[in-house]
This record gives sequence, structure tokens and C-alpha cells, in this order.
Amino acid sequence: MFAIVTHRWLPFAAAVLLAACAAHSPPDAMGKMDKMDKTKAPTLYERLGGQPAIDAVVDDFVANVAADQRINRFFANSNIPRLKRLLSEQICAAAAGPCTYTGRDMKTTHAGMGITERHFNALVEDLVKSLDKYKVPQKEQQELLGLLGPMKPDIVTR
Repeated sequence: MFAIVTHRWLPFAAAVLLAACAAHSPPDAMGKMDKMDKTKAPTLYERLGGQPAIDAVVDDFVANVAADQRINRFFANSNIPRLKRLLSEQICAAAAGPCTYTGRDMKTTHAGMGITERHFNALVEDLVKSLDKYKVPQKEQQELLGLLGPMKPDIVTR
């Protein structure tokens, strides 16, 4: 887990809200997994603790955002159960889990909201706070943030 969060990782963490689905290795023609698949390293999804762990982090993250006066106004009219479901899907999909993200793309979702770098960084801080609370190791935090970071340009519009 991050003991100290550096600012260079902040822009990547907020993008956790914005994941794409990763594919699983298909079975071979005999319906069995290749030997290589049996010995491959655990996915990020598995290393994060699977869906129960992701859901716990998302619940805490949404609570952090709700309490954060820097950004909570962006979520004031949100359907919170739907938001939590979509965030969990995004993280699961980004981490090569069995989920498919069913929400809108990030550019459409954030259009006209006027989100600045400052707002984005506040969201990242709230996410990292939750990852730290649940003792997600630094390696997994960095890997997840690195997978999601490229979505930042679709969120920050000002």
C-alpha cells in the first residue's frame, strides 16, 4: 500500500473510474486450458482480492467523495447504487476480471461538467485513500492507476 502518495500518481488514480474490459485466455480446441494458462501469474483482479474487495474499496471511495467538498457537487444528483455498480465494473474490467463495463464512455459522461485538473486530483486522492485503507499493495495500486490513466483527457475538460 502507498505509505506516501506522490503527485505523479494522482492523475492516474482518478482514471480508475474509466476502465476497459480485458479479455481472458480462451480454452484450447480440446476444451482444456493450455499448460501456460495454468501456470500464469494471477491477474490484477485476483491480486486485488476479486469482486468482494473491489466492492469494498468502491463503497469506501464513494463515501470519501461524498464527504469531499472539493468535488462532491459533481455527484450530488447521481444515482449512488448505479454509480457504485459502474465503478466496480470499471475496476473489475480494467484489472482483467470477469466484468464488462456497461456505462457510457468517459468523454460523454463528463462532457459539460467543467472538471479541472484540481478536481481530478481530488478524486484521485479520495481513491488512493480507499486503496490505502484496504491495504492494497503499492505495486497493485500503480498497476491499476497505470491501466486507467490514459482516460484522463476524456474527464478533464477545463
